[in-house]
Amino acid sequence: MRAVLYAATLLACLSPWLGAREPNVIFILTDNQGEWTLGAYGNKDIHTPNIDRLASEGMRFTHAFANNPVCSPNRATLLTGLMPSQHGVHSYLGAGPPQMGEGAYCVINEFTSLGEVFKGHGYACGLMGKWHLGNNIHPNAGFTDHWVTMPLGSTSTFFDAPVLENGEQRNEPQHLTRFWTQHALKFIEQSKDKPFFLYLPYNGPYGLGPAQLKDCERVPHWQDYAGAAMTSFPRLPMHPWQFNNKDYLNNDTCIRRYAAEVTTIDDGVGEVMAKLQALGLDGNTLIVFSGDNGWSGGHHGLWGMGDHTRPKCAFDCTMRVPLIWWQPGKVKTGTSDLLVSHVDFFPTLTAHLGLKPQLPAKQKLAGHDYSSVLRGDPLPSWPNTVFYEFEELRCVRTAQAKLIERYGTGPNELYDLAADPDEQKNLIDDPASAPLRAKLQKRLHSYFTRIADPEFDMWNGGRSKAPLLEKKK
Repeated sequence: MRAVLYAATLLACLSPWLGAREPNVIFILTDNQGEWTLGAYGNKDIHTPNIDRLASEGMRFTHAFANNPVCSPNRATLLTGLMPSQHGVHSYLGAGPPQMGEGAYCVINEFTSLGEVFKGHGYACGLMGKWHLGNNIHPNAGFTDHWVTMPLGSTSTFFDAPVLENGEQRNEPQHLTRFWTQHALKFIEQSKDKPFFLYLPYNGPYGLGPAQLKDCERVPHWQDYAGAAMTSFPRLPMHPWQFNNKDYLNNDTCIRRYAAEVTTIDDGVGEVMAKLQALGLDGNTLIVFSGDNGWSGGHHGLWGMGDHTRPKCAFDCTMRVPLIWWQPGKVKTGTSDLLVSHVDFFPTLTAHLGLKPQLPAKQKLAGHDYSSVLRGDPLPSWPNTVFYEFEELRCVRTAQAKLIERYGTGPNELYDLAADPDEQKNLIDDPASAPLRAKLQKRLHSYFTRIADPEFDMWNGGRSKAPLLEKKK
């Protein structure tokens, strides 16, 4: 008994120097998912009990936004803390270089990304899912402990799909969401004895192209939605700007398939949480759940994202994403109505965990740290403003209003969101709204003047690392 007491006293004395083990971090990112598709955000049609649990036990952000309407730019922003006009990825990467083949390269190589930050702090780092930032066949950005991904970023099928594993390409027979989940569980098991950073970017629910109409009856949960009315998907006349996806709008098969894919992702979230609990890791793990960009399932008479209209658009349904932080005892339970965006993720995550990354001089973070909100502490100030850009389009959104400008092409748009939350009345030419327009225009231009790298500032002759949908006029 004397020996036990001595050991306990010694441990108590040493504990301030020994410290506790660093928390594990799991970042779950979905592909093309608006916040409105989850039960936690009010959806009555789509079953998401596990994601809803994260929201009920953690902090749910009600006004979270992407900074671009498509995949690659947002993923680069999340991992680097930079806007597209800083990291240079203005659109999604297509087939061939820089994704695969001769000339392939990782488009965020010159920056210190989150995987490298965690790796430098002794974490095991693994990625399983959609990378879509180039040089896909090789581990990139610190994710050297486990790397399984896709040769391309787009999804043409969820079954018998090409995957990259152990440096080789093959076809995976099972549903890809389940495949990524199985690798996530394997990585957690293998890494349980040290801190780990798991990046789990699912390529679902997707909701685009022929993948919506193929192998529907093979999809988990397809039968759960057979015959369902799915009233959360608005059935509106097609918007005149709809350019792609015209056959998918108001299509019941596409609607039900999307719902089934969301619930399949929810299954994966549940399996990850169950694995953490089984290993006794749930009390020391941070989970963040979000989507890469927003997605319209009939809102505004649109199907898809802001790149699927002409002119390209920045309606809220294409900008808003789910954002949930969950960490027992460390993240306060509740909701936050702050306007936050993907560019805030890097500084907030590193500050929340007490990490102080060494960044190259050109990596000047454009976002803000809201980690005190996660703890339940007040913020001394917050800009409550979101910036958004896509090729020739730039946008500033506050809690009350939104301004959209298109360089050299138009049309420009101005919305009073307090009076017109559905963005139905464009006030750009309204004389009474001229002061509001001038105020937002000044804020928009000064922001990009301050943060944009001249090499990637497309409004001033800069270039894009990704091919553009339309050449700048």
